Amino acid sequence: MDLCRCLLVLSVLTSLCQGQRSADEPGLALTNDQLVETLQDFLNDVDSRVGLSVEKKASVIPRCDVGERCAMKHGPRIGRLCDCLRGAACNTFFLRCY
Repeated sequence: MDLCRCLLVLSVLTSLCQGQRSADEPGLALTNDQLVETLQDFLNDVDSRVGLSVEKKASVIPRCDVGERCAMKHGPRIGRLCDCLRGAACNTFFLRCY
C-alpha cells in the first residue's frame, strides 16, 4: 500500500518536472529543489511508519539456512534465534538447522 502511494507521488512529481504545464501560469511551476524536498519528506514519513510497523511485530522470527545456528542454550532452556527453511528442522542437540 505504501509502495503504491510512493509510486503515485513519484509519477505526479515526474509529470510536473517534465514541463507539461506552461511557464506562463504563475504559481504552478515547482523548482527541482522544492520537488526534492517534498519527495524526501514523503519518503521519510513512509519510512517512519514502516519502521514502527516492523518494531511492533516482535514475534516475527528471521529465516536461517541449513547448517546455520538456529537456537541458543540458556541453562536448561533453549532460545530460538531463527526459523529453519521449509524442509529443515532445528536440531536441539547441535542447535543447528539440518
